[in-house]
Parts: sequence; C-alpha cells; structure tokens
Amino acid sequence: MIGVFDSGHGGLTVLRALAASLPEERFVYLGDHAYAPYGMRSDTEIYQLTRRRVKDLIDRGCRLVIIACNTASAIALRRLQQEWLPGYAPTCRILGVFVPMVEALTDQSWYVQGPSPYAPKQQAKTIGIFATRRTVESKAYPEEVKRRLRSVSVIQQACPRLVEAIEEGLSDDLITRGVARYCEQLLAKAGRSKLDLVVLGCTHFPLIEQDFRAALPAEVKIMDQPSVVTASLISYLDRHPEYRRAPTEVPGVEFLTSGDPTRVRDIAQRFYGALTPFKHLSGIAAEEPKSEGPNTDESVSV
Repeated sequence: MIGVFDSGHGGLTVLRALAASLPEERFVYLGDHAYAPYGMRSDTEIYQLTRRRVKDLIDRGCRLVIIACNTASAIALRRLQQEWLPGYAPTCRILGVFVPMVEALTDQSWYVQGPSPYAPKQQAKTIGIFATRRTVESKAYPEEVKRRLRSVSVIQQACPRLVEAIEEGLSDDLITRGVARYCEQLLAKAGRSKLDLVVLGCTHFPLIEQDFRAALPAEVKIMDQPSVVTASLISYLDRHPEYRRAPTEVPGVEFLTSGDPTRVRDIAQRFYGALTPFKHLSGIAAEEPKSEGPNTDESVSV
C-alpha cells in the first residue's frame, strides 16, 4: 500500500497521475486540511506536521509514503529519512516530489553530490521556479540543482496567496492576473538571460498551468511535475517490487483528511477530476505543532 500525503488538495494532481499509470496499486491519500497551508508555517512546524501525517499513513499499513508537497519535501524529507524513519519504521520508505524534479532538471541521480564526470556535457541554461514562499526561502531547488550542474542559473519566484486562491476557488480572472504578475516578476529577474524552462514547484499549480503558459514566452518549456513524479515512482517500484501492493490489498484509492470531509470533497473534485469520497482521519492529534513565532507572508493579493 502506497501513501500519498499533502498539506491540502494539491497532492491530488500527483495522485491522479499515479493512479492512472498504476491502477493495479493501492493508494491512500491523506490531506492535512486542518493545518493547511504549510507555506506560511515555520520549518519546525512543517517538520512536526509532516512527521505526524507520515506516521499516520505508516500506522495504517503504508510501507511506502510519497510526500506530494514541495514545501514539506524541501524542508522535512531528508530529516525524516535520516533521523526519524530508521528508528520508527526501518523497513518503510519515504519519497518526495522534490527529489525526482531535481533529477529530471539535472539528468543526474539524487545520490550524486557534485557534478558527475560521467554526465553528458550540457550547455548553461536558465531555470525558473514558481513555488510557495517557504519553498523559495528554503533554497532547496537552487542548492540541489547547482550542486549537480554548476553552469545552470536558477531563478525563483514566490507566489504568495496563490495556493489559497486556488483552494478557495477564487475567480479565474483574479487567478489569471495574479499568475501574469508573478510571471512578469520572474522574467524581470531573468533579465537578458534566456529562460529555458520553468518548474511549477507546487502541486496546486498544474491546475492553472494554462495561465502560466499564456503568460510565458512560447519557447519556454513548462515541466509537468505529476508526470515526472509518476515516472520516478514506476522506476522505483521496478527496482523495489517489495513495495508494490500486497496480495491481500485491494487495488484502488482511499481518501482521508484531517479537516471537514464534506467541505474537502466539494473542492477536491476540481483537483482529482472525479468524485473523492473523503473520510475523516480518526484519532488525529488535535494540538497545534510547536511554533517558532509568527511567520507572516507578504501582503500580496492574487
């Protein structure tokens, strides 16, 4: 059984691609809607919340968990893999959407910690990253990409309030104008550098990819995160068949939330493209995670 976790609805774009390509598997989706969005929280809060929800999935029988949230992947994944998982569930594995994106951008394995002498020579290129403020502040994308390809220029653009606008179902026109403004800001940062491709570094953003496409030059490629993550998982399962569905498990998808299932279901259909019978995750901890203090976002309207 494979768990898929996100702070809210965005991970459903990844789950949709996974379930379509791997219909023989059993997936459990867990959205931490009660504490979303993570993008305005501190590193400590994000780590604690992510660990709690990964634990919930493992306790429900998931031996492989996909963190389908860029912010949680960038901030919490490595620490969970190295410090927490070996002691709690050493036979289980945690993967994230961040790692396959870095591998796809650099054509190198995650385990290459510097420019590989065996990698094909590549021309310098400029990559744009659209993400939440917390993902941008973590500097995870530029640091990991440049660790593998020093010639690449990585330009980041935070998109404050865009996730909330998508979740709340604000008007298409309002979201389109917000995306256009963020694209203008990224292009201004690039200056004379030719932007080769952009990453929609938040799993909510594929829902409005057409707005990014309309606001960017036609020659700029947009990397499809759900497709990249799906290809990576298929490859991983081929190498590690022990994490495929057990004979006693029924193929399909189960939907869980820490929030209000009725409200979540109404919004989730836009992300998943089909009915999502969310159930409340029973027995969740009700306390707030430890805070490092107020963590305010820029007052930018979408």
